[in-house]
Amino acid sequence: MERRGFGIVTRAMSLIISVAVTALVGLGGVVHWSDAQDVKPKAATVDKVFPSSNKCKRCHERVFEEWETSPLSKSIHSPVFRAALDEYLTFSGGKEKALCFKCHAPHVNLFLDQVQTFVTQTQSSDPTIDGVGCAQCHLIKQIDRTSNPPLPKYEPGKTLYGPYKDAVQNLAHQSMDLDLFRKSDLCLNCHLSVPAAANLGKSNDLLGNWETSKAVKSGKECQTCHMPEQVGESANGENKRKVANHTFPGRIGKLRQEAAKLEVATEVKGDQTKVTITVQSLVPHNLPTTHPAWARVVLELNVRGKNLKTVFTDQRSYGRVFADAKGQKTVFDFAATKVLEDTVLKPEETRVETFTFPTPKDTRTFDVEAALNYAPVGGPPSFLQRIEAESSKGSQDPAFQPISIFKKTVNVPVP
Repeated sequence: MERRGFGIVTRAMSLIISVAVTALVGLGGVVHWSDAQDVKPKAATVDKVFPSSNKCKRCHERVFEEWETSPLSKSIHSPVFRAALDEYLTFSGGKEKALCFKCHAPHVNLFLDQVQTFVTQTQSSDPTIDGVGCAQCHLIKQIDRTSNPPLPKYEPGKTLYGPYKDAVQNLAHQSMDLDLFRKSDLCLNCHLSVPAAANLGKSNDLLGNWETSKAVKSGKECQTCHMPEQVGESANGENKRKVANHTFPGRIGKLRQEAAKLEVATEVKGDQTKVTITVQSLVPHNLPTTHPAWARVVLELNVRGKNLKTVFTDQRSYGRVFADAKGQKTVFDFAATKVLEDTVLKPEETRVETFTFPTPKDTRTFDVEAALNYAPVGGPPSFLQRIEAESSKGSQDPAFQPISIFKKTVNVPVP
C-alpha cells in the first residue's frame, strides 16, 4: 500500500538485497512467496499462502514497525475481538464460523474449509497467523463491488501488488503495479458494510454517503488520510523518498484530532445560562463509523464555578442504538435486527446542541468545557469482564478508556 516503494529497492541496492535474500533462503529463512505460486489454496495451509508479516520485516522493517502499532495488526488478536468472537460463536451455535473473519481476516474466503484454524488461532495466546497483514492486502488483485459486502479477489502466488510502477527485480518476490492500490475501492471490502449485520440492510451502512462528500469530489481517496505520505525508505537500505504511512491512523493516532471541531457560545441571562455548541464533522464518512455496534462519539459539557467545582454536566451521544429479535437493546451486530435510534454525524455534517443550566453563583467567572471523545467499549457486564480477562492489562486496557477528539474551554464572566 505504500505510495512509492512497494516491495522494492533502488536499482543500486537490488543486487545487495538479492544476495541477502539468497542467503536467508539458504539458511531456511524463507522470505518469498515462490512456494505458493503453483499451490491451490485448498491444498495448502493458511500460513503457506499468506506468510506472516514477520517475514516481510526482514526487508521492510520500517513498514512492519508501523503496521505492528496499527489496529490492523490486532484485527483478530485484540482482547475485544476475541471476546466478541466468543459471543458470536455462542449466539450462532457455532454456525457460519467464518462470518467475523470476512473482514478481520479476509483471506478466510480462500480457506472456508479451514475456518477452524482461524478460530483456534484467534483464541490462542500465541497466534502464528495474521488477520490483516502484508499478504492480506498485497495479494489482492481485484475488488468485486457487485457483492455485498465487496469481496477481495486474491491471486495467491509470488507476485505482490501495489501502487508503484518502478519495481526492481529481486529474489524475494515479483511486484506488479495496480491502480486499485491508489483507490478507495481497496478498503471497501472491509469498511463499507458489516456481514454480521446483513439483516439490517442499508440501515447499518458504515460510511454513509461518502462518495458525495466534498473530500471525495476534490479527489481524495481513503489512502489520502489513512495512509498519508511521508519521507522514508520502503525496503531496508534504499534512498529515502515519498512513501505511505502504514500505521493507518484514524480512531487511533493524531488524525482523530482533525476529525471534528467545536465552537462554543454562551449567553448569560440572570439566573439561567445557555450554552450552544456547534459540532462540525470534518470527515467524509459517518462519525463514528458504526462498527462495532457499541461505537459512539460523545459530546460532554462540564461547567466549573467557584474553586473550579463542577456545577453542571451533560452530554450528547452520536451513534446507533440497536435492538435484537426480542426488542431488547444490543451492542452486537450479529444479534441486531432493528435500529432504534440513529444520531450518527453524517459525512461533513454540522450539528448544533443547546444546553441550559443555572448560572453559577458566588463567582465572577465560570468555565465551560466542551469535549468530544470516542467512548470506551460498551456492553453487558459479562462481555466487559471477558475483555478484561483476555487483556494482559486487565481493567487498564485501552478499550476501557475514552479517546479525545477535540476539547475547548471558554471562561465566561458573570454580569
